[in-house]
Formats: sequence, structure tokens, C-alpha cells
Amino acid sequence: MTTDAHPTSSSTRPPWARTALGANLLGDDGRLGLTIFEEVTALAQQHSAINLGQGFPDEDGPQEILDAARSAIASGANQYAPGQGLAVLRNAVAAHQSRFHGLEVDPQTEVIVTTGATEGIAASVLAFAGPGDEVLTFEPFYDSYGAVIGLSGATHTTAPLLAPDFQPDPATLEAAFSERTRIIVVNNPHNPTGSVFSRESLELIVRLAERYDALIVTDEVYEHLVFEAKHLPIATLPGARARTLSISSAGKTFSITGWKVGWLSGPADLVAQVRTVKTFLTYTSGTPFQGAVALGLGLPDDFFTTAAATLQKKRDLLGEGLRAAGFEVFTPKGTFFALADAAPLGLDDATDLARRLPALIGIAAIPVAAFCHDDGARRTRSMLRFAFCKKFDVIEEAAHRLAGLRAHL
Repeated sequence: MTTDAHPTSSSTRPPWARTALGANLLGDDGRLGLTIFEEVTALAQQHSAINLGQGFPDEDGPQEILDAARSAIASGANQYAPGQGLAVLRNAVAAHQSRFHGLEVDPQTEVIVTTGATEGIAASVLAFAGPGDEVLTFEPFYDSYGAVIGLSGATHTTAPLLAPDFQPDPATLEAAFSERTRIIVVNNPHNPTGSVFSRESLELIVRLAERYDALIVTDEVYEHLVFEAKHLPIATLPGARARTLSISSAGKTFSITGWKVGWLSGPADLVAQVRTVKTFLTYTSGTPFQGAVALGLGLPDDFFTTAAATLQKKRDLLGEGLRAAGFEVFTPKGTFFALADAAPLGLDDATDLARRLPALIGIAAIPVAAFCHDDGARRTRSMLRFAFCKKFDVIEEAAHRLAGLRAHL
């Protein structure tokens, strides 16, 4: 097995083109193209298909959180919040980290509020990586990682996560590190594979980061949406805290993805350096939402356990439909997503299948190759990603349609 390096930093492309190339948006002719996400969404609309390509819920979160936001708007909380974020949310994040993970952080110096986890990741990469550096991610990878790494001018290197368990391979991961590795981005629970990294895998990441003096930047937005496993933040492991920036958000846990409220915590010196960059990206956002999210983080334990248990039932229901269709299904341990391999159906081009499914059976999904560079795209050529974060009746209908796929092929 080999690692894959994407040469976004070695070219003379302008920043926008490096960004586009990193997100697989730039064609060989240098022209911008539609993302497969946009293409599949358009096809879903054209054919009135159930869209399991986009990873957002189709119902709102807890009423008390929504009411708190309405109340904040009505009471005049509609101007800039402090650049660091409202104290009520920073305090709630610190309490959350202690309550769920045993991590003690200072809300005054070790927490900032971000415009979703995406901004926290972008600000972290832009703060610490640039031309001559390498930023390592696992592959498949969430597309915004490639985009911001390209923008930074650093080189994007990857270590593959392979079926069926999608855990890091120790030898391949070690080979992916180098003296130029400045950051490793750890997305756990992992989108798009749905894997939850083992303690052994996380400990290996920490040892390698220590050896190469690399920062660890985490994306933990699915931390409460895990099944048959427990989320273990890498910052809790020996040797990790001093070099780890932990990032999460409210969108997935509370079904409020449109609010774009996230947070970042870690050592005060690193947080201050990230805040320097973050200040000149958005400065601040979501003032009336921040207090509402703080309320959400303090909800009783049963809210979090029920949310995960409900999502697990939807996972199982969709999995039944995918298996009935003839796919090999890799049952996820967390997140909103399940991967399915079309090879048992005699199909080896999931991108072509994704374009055909909306018209064939009224279902939309995303090819996993869209989350990869060239080598990874070849490895995952026959795989699709399906989102199961939808209402039960929607998932039931999707499963029914999928079960009839073979009759349409």
C-alpha cells in the first residue's frame, strides 16, 4: 500500500485554483467543474428522487433550543458577538468537555467559537501550514480538507482507510509521515466511511505526531452519534493534549446544520494563534444561536443517548434495503453515512451509477471516489455513500426503492 500526495503546493496556480484542485473541482484543462454533489442534487430534483447524498437531517432539533434562539432574536441579541464567542457558550463547551470526556479546558483562554467546524479546521490549517509543509489526512477525506490545504499552499498527503473496517493501517500511516508533516487531521468518527477509530489507532497517531513534531487537528462533529462504540477524543490520550486542537459543532448533534455554530479547544498558545487567523475569516457569527447551543450542550444525558439510538435504527433500516438491492454494506459505527459497494451487482463505476440512480429508482447517493485523490478514487471506484439522517418514513421508502434496484439494471 502507498500513500497519495496531491501536488497543490508545487504548482504556480493561483490560490483559487489550488483550492479547487484540492476539492477535486478543477479539470485537467484547468476549468472549474460542477461537484458531483451539485450534479447529483440537480438530478435528484429533476427526478423527484429521495436525496441520500446530502448529509443533513430533514427535521429540526429540540424545541427548547429553537425557542432559545427565537427568544434571543426577540430580545435583541442580533449584533456582533465577541470574536472569541459568547462567554455562555465558551463556558458550556468547557463544561461539555469535562462532563463527557474528562477534559478540563479554560473557557477564557482555551476555547473559541467558530462558524461551524469547517471554519475551525480552515483557520487551524491556515495558521500552521504553508508552502513546503505537508498536511496529512486519512482517505477518503471530507472535501473541505483538500480545499483548505490547497489554499494554504501546503502539500496534501493521505493514508488510506481500507474496507471492511476502515481503520488506519499502522505501516501505511507511519510511511505517510515525514519531516515535513506539519499537521495531521483526524476526522473521528469518520466521514464518509462511518468508522470509529480504535484506541490503538489513536495511540499510534499520537506517537507518530510526537516523533515528527506534528500538530493534531481533530474533526469530532459526530462525537455523540456513535453506535456499538464509544467516542474517544484523541486529546485525552497521554502525550496528545499539548499538540491537539479539538474541533466540534452543534449542527449534527442537534439537527441544526444551518446555524453553523462550532468550537475549538486546546492549549492556550495554539488557540490564540488560530484565533488570529479566524478573526480575519468571519470575526464572529451566529450571535442569537450561541446561547441556544449552550443550552443544548447542557441537555440531560438521555437526549444524547436517544439521538444516537434513533439514528442507529435508521442506519439498520437503510442497510436492509441496500443488502436487498445486492450491495455489500459496510455497517458504520458512527456518523450519518453508510458505504455500499456495487461490485456484487457487477458494477464497477459508482460515479456512473450515482448519475443513473435518480432516474432508475428515485434515489440519490454520492460516489466515494469524490472524497479521494487519484489512487484512492481507483480503490473506491465501486463504492457509494448513502446518508440515513432522514425521517423514518423517508428511509423506509428509500429502502423499498433500493430493494427493487436489480429489476431496473
